[in-house]
Amino acid sequence: MIDKKATIQAHAKSDKDTGSTAVQVALLTARINNLGAHLAENKKDKHGQRGLQLMNGQRRRLLKYLERTNYDEYIALTDQLKIRRGQRIVR
Repeated sequence: MIDKKATIQAHAKSDKDTGSTAVQVALLTARINNLGAHLAENKKDKHGQRGLQLMNGQRRRLLKYLERTNYDEYIALTDQLKIRRGQRIVR
């Protein structure tokens, strides 16, 4: 089980920040790690696998947005959460 309050406090920009991109990515990462451990034991849980794929897609979209809008925060967040980065979007 994830500690949602601790995760929010660790990544929030202010006391009332509960929905910034960094907080959303951190919460999704915690849920993904938790579900990944579950799926390691329960290999036939197909519904759980689909949920994991959906969460990975949502996190990827949020990280893509963060990369476009605030690249320095994107680098810091991916380093802190130990998430692999893709190639940089150049436009």
